[in-house]
Amino acid sequence: MRTSMSDHGTVAPQHRVTVPAPGCLVALLAPIVAVLIAALVLMVMFHRQERANERNESEALNRTAALARSYARDVLAAPDGFPGREAVRGIAERHDGRLISYTRSDRSLTNTVRFFGEYKDTSMFGVSYSRAYRCYSIVLRVGAEGCAAGEFNSA
Repeated sequence: MRTSMSDHGTVAPQHRVTVPAPGCLVALLAPIVAVLIAALVLMVMFHRQERANERNESEALNRTAALARSYARDVLAAPDGFPGREAVRGIAERHDGRLISYTRSDRSLTNTVRFFGEYKDTSMFGVSYSRAYRCYSIVLRVGAEGCAAGEFNSA
């Protein structure tokens, strides 16, 4: 606020409003708009990467289920009934699995196998390879027709 002398010899305050030039407004708003656009682009990219990573992990877990079904078919196809622990371990390893537990009786074979599936995990810093895994408890019984008649549970 400035003051000035009036015609009557008194001091009167003057209110002066300044309006910035249009070029100044553009100079002030341009960086703000640029930052907002960059933030929006980064958010969209992050969302798309997360969706792709979820899809890749889901596909890897679906592959583990296919590996488990194939493993169970191979165990059932073994000659002379249910195979021993080492034979089951070998079948699991051929199907990218790891034998966790093995229980065999005259009428059934119960085992738990962990199957792994690899997938690409992308981020703004690059691509890495991750492993998805799922454990399956498989119970095979004498006289049952494949896994459909037995138990096939994921854990």
